[in-house]
Amino acid sequence: MPNINVAPTRTNLIRIKKDLRFAREGYEILDRKREVLTTELVRVAHEADVIQKEVWKLLETAYGALEKARLTLGSDRVEWAALAANKTVDIHIKLRGIMGVAIPMIEARGEPQKMLYSLSGTNAALDEAAAAFREVLIKTPQLSMLVTTVWRLAGELRKTQRRVNALQHIFIPEYEQTVTFIVSSLEEREREEIFRLKWLKTKMNKQAADASTR
Repeated sequence: MPNINVAPTRTNLIRIKKDLRFAREGYEILDRKREVLTTELVRVAHEADVIQKEVWKLLETAYGALEKARLTLGSDRVEWAALAANKTVDIHIKLRGIMGVAIPMIEARGEPQKMLYSLSGTNAALDEAAAAFREVLIKTPQLSMLVTTVWRLAGELRKTQRRVNALQHIFIPEYEQTVTFIVSSLEEREREEIFRLKWLKTKMNKQAADASTR
């Protein structure tokens, strides 16, 4: 017996066949969406991994050089140099769609200054730290965009996978079983009707034969 509890009628057979067709079409659409999301997720995740490794390496260099500058120049001198940074980067966010998923497009306008402070009273370690932090600031918008995209694509992929699994393993098999059940019931009912008609015809012929011999 199918899980869908319906009477085995021709009307229900037409309706269930229609639902089964829609379920199969929905499965094909979602399966294509899953493939596109998977391909895009792999591509973006790889790109994000590359940028993230670059940022971590830059940060390691920056903090290492900053510590050297602090030891050689003193904390006050390093703080004074840091306060010289007065220009920021403007960030603008737009959204674009990938298979129904809102993906952020981050545009950074302007760059941090290459030379934030006077060369007097500083050293190469502070210059190295400033250059590394500058590169981090330049790459951060792109990294944040890629990481957000990865999370959103992964979330949509999980939802799509659940829907594909539900259609493939639950709804489509239930509709198929229901169609088979209704067709089998209608065929059995038709055979019974044919048998009944043959039995009535045989009985009527016999009655007619008996009547003619009297």
